[in-house]
Amino acid sequence: MADIAVRQPKSMTRPKIWSDEVEEAYRFQIAGYRDEVEYKEIQKTDHVDRWPHNGYIKKLVRRDGYFYYYNKTRECPDKEIHKTKMYSY
Repeated sequence: MADIAVRQPKSMTRPKIWSDEVEEAYRFQIAGYRDEVEYKEIQKTDHVDRWPHNGYIKKLVRRDGYFYYYNKTRECPDKEIHKTKMYSY
């Protein structure tokens, strides 16, 4: 699969505290994607399956074709916050 067409971020930072944005990035990254932009370009979709009550990601298709399912509540543990990468374009 050619990743040449995937848009590249201009910068990357690492968060110090948990937030909804950190949770979102964490879920994409454990499924093998940089962020929502890369997910949508690689999967060729505009749809991300989300929980209706809080908007957190519910399910992602991993790069190997299997699915990754997420809970309704926070999944990013405190010890993983500083490992999460936040990209900006």
